[in-house]
Amino acid sequence: MTKTSKLDGFTTAQPRNETPMEKTTRAVKEITDAETKKRQDKVARLRKARHESEAKDRRETDATKN
Repeated sequence: MTKTSKLDGFTTAQPRNETPMEKTTRAVKEITDAETKKRQDKVARLRKARHESEAKDRRETDATKN
């Protein structure tokens, strides 16, 4: 008699093909994620520039008051 393994009855799952709807969903998600990242980077850059500009204006205003 041969010994059988406990896992002999299980087979590995075969990868299934991606449906057209899944392909479209994946593509849309990639595009929107990229656009979101780009927008967040732009907002952060503009916010930093605004804070630097406001700080510079405050320093100039303080210097003229003294």
